[in-house]
Amino acid sequence: MTLDTSIEYVKGIGPERAKLIKNVLGISTVDDLLNFYPIRYLDKSKVHKISQLEETSQEIQLKGKITQVQEIQTGKTKRLSAKFNDDTGTMDLVWFQYSKWLKEQIPINREVYIFGKINVFNRQFSMPHPEIDAEEKKEGDSRLKPIYPSSEKLTKRGLNQRFFQFVLRNICREIPNLIEENFPEYLIKAFKFLSRQHTFLNIHFPKDMEHFEKADHRLKFEESFFFQLGYGLKKLHHKTQAVGNPFPIIGDHFNTFYNHHIPFDLTNAQKRVLKEIRMDMKRPIQMNRLLQGDVGSGKTMVALLTMLIAMDNSFQSCLMAPTEILAQQHYNGIKDLLQETGINVRLLTGSTKTSERKIIHQELEDGSLSILVGTHAVLEDKVKFRNLGLAIIDEQHRFGVAQRAKLWAKNRIPPHILVMTATPIPRTLAMSFYSDLDVSVIDEMPVGRKPIITAHRREKDRTYVYNFCRDEIRKGRQIYFVYPLIEESETLDYKNLMEGLEHVMDAFSDYNVTMLHGKMKSDEKDAAMNYFASGKAEIMVATTVIEVGVNVPNASVMVIESSERFGLSQLHQLRGRVGRGAEQSYCILMTSDKMSKESRTRIKTMTETNDGFKISEVDMQLRGPGDILGTQQSGVVDFKKLDLVNDSAIIKTTKNVVDKILEADPHLNRPENMIIKNYYLKYYKGKNKWSKIS
Repeated sequence: MTLDTSIEYVKGIGPERAKLIKNVLGISTVDDLLNFYPIRYLDKSKVHKISQLEETSQEIQLKGKITQVQEIQTGKTKRLSAKFNDDTGTMDLVWFQYSKWLKEQIPINREVYIFGKINVFNRQFSMPHPEIDAEEKKEGDSRLKPIYPSSEKLTKRGLNQRFFQFVLRNICREIPNLIEENFPEYLIKAFKFLSRQHTFLNIHFPKDMEHFEKADHRLKFEESFFFQLGYGLKKLHHKTQAVGNPFPIIGDHFNTFYNHHIPFDLTNAQKRVLKEIRMDMKRPIQMNRLLQGDVGSGKTMVALLTMLIAMDNSFQSCLMAPTEILAQQHYNGIKDLLQETGINVRLLTGSTKTSERKIIHQELEDGSLSILVGTHAVLEDKVKFRNLGLAIIDEQHRFGVAQRAKLWAKNRIPPHILVMTATPIPRTLAMSFYSDLDVSVIDEMPVGRKPIITAHRREKDRTYVYNFCRDEIRKGRQIYFVYPLIEESETLDYKNLMEGLEHVMDAFSDYNVTMLHGKMKSDEKDAAMNYFASGKAEIMVATTVIEVGVNVPNASVMVIESSERFGLSQLHQLRGRVGRGAEQSYCILMTSDKMSKESRTRIKTMTETNDGFKISEVDMQLRGPGDILGTQQSGVVDFKKLDLVNDSAIIKTTKNVVDKILEADPHLNRPENMIIKNYYLKYYKGKNKWSKIS
């Protein structure tokens, strides 16, 4: 038997059962079975007494005799009932669905052990569908009893817990011939690991809870370690291949702006991130860095200062955003900040007029245009730079790999890359799935920024909410009303938006109301946005099109209708559209009275914290890592033991361990690391074709 052996050749399985197990559980080899871990364990060392029973959700074990087995008919349904007695009392056993042969199988008036969950009704205890073991089979069975994932389809065919325990016990006897060590002695000693063979024995049939916990920890560490090793090797490969232009000079453009034109002091987080970027760009290696920062944390200022460093080294920069609104916002912000410097900045989008495009193309090619802000229009073949040295991509998850590659090809030597996201990614995800990037985090907000007050209100509170909005308008503030827009029901949601617009216009008939949604043409969107931004309209009714790229400092209230229909990340992004001025801002989450458990959790989280990273952790617990990363990468999360939320300490530790190993031995050629290298090449090399170790 080897790890690749088909399970049909495992004792107790055979071809028919193997086919069923593969269809239901996706298990086809001995290796799959060994990695088919129990979901929990029964402690068979403890025997409870009927007289001492308490209500519990845990499965328990009792010892006694079964008597009075009988079938009971109630209407069209039948159940099997029995009495169970120990020396302290009596309780009922019941089977609601059972096979004809079950009644004959039950041992009557013999000492047995029963396992199961207990029910309580009218202070009487019962146990539905107990598992029964005859006493003579119990000898030497003091270990924790594994309970494996199963399904009704398998159980009905006799593939129950006893079957899986039998099969896995047989395989575990072969562990000395199947399992090889994959960690060197120095790692095993440093972390006091069980051997790998003892790890698999104790994950399936733990000697006790202490041995289970050690086995569980080793398997989690192992999954994280080899995952981090793959990304670490990928990063090393990229760095050896990625030749870049060094930016050693911090010159007049940067210093003049930094010393005389920044309208506010940088936060310590911005300074730290800027230093990390400067250190990257000094080297003749292409920078490849992810910049995370919550809404309003000052990523655009860091991006601008980085572009000024490029200018000081005689290189051009471009900043690419996924939407025209966001590109326009970046352009306006950067142009305003640079207005006293004389630096040439231009905007290129799908709406840019032909005459303007000709000027942009000419200035890019002759080098007189230093900073270009744009959308996908920047990627067109006609757009040629004289000397592109820095490419900044905002909301990078909205751009495909092919689009980014086009941008990198705009210069003979690829430009330095800075990708930014305002969607906080849980630290464990950033550490795991962006290990091929260097990650920088702006984790503090500018001084003086007032936290947004978030409140949850229901339909019965609407009059109060409207009165509050009127009070804010009287103070000179502006209001957003946001309605959901979900692709699956765009027609219905458009109707909701239009009804909402009509309702808001009726309720606020004394004020100007404008509307913004994704189906409008670009010039219509711009006109609506400008009408609101200029203060001519006090209220904007919109869909989530304003989630990214709307910056109106005077807007102080965000009312999100049907907020239970939004995801946490989206709610947080929408809330970030207010709180951009000096005045106190508010986000009001309107919901129906009926909400799912997940919706209640999302709303509660929003009202309790403004910290995007905390929100992202809850979001990952609710949605899972795949959804957080996006559909492109959802399939990459295939950990059997590692939990990206709860095992962040293990992820951090393994990343540090892998970094140290690769720093000292990048090709894993040292004798003590050959065991890691050989295991990686055997089981992981195929997944990472870019890896150069061999």
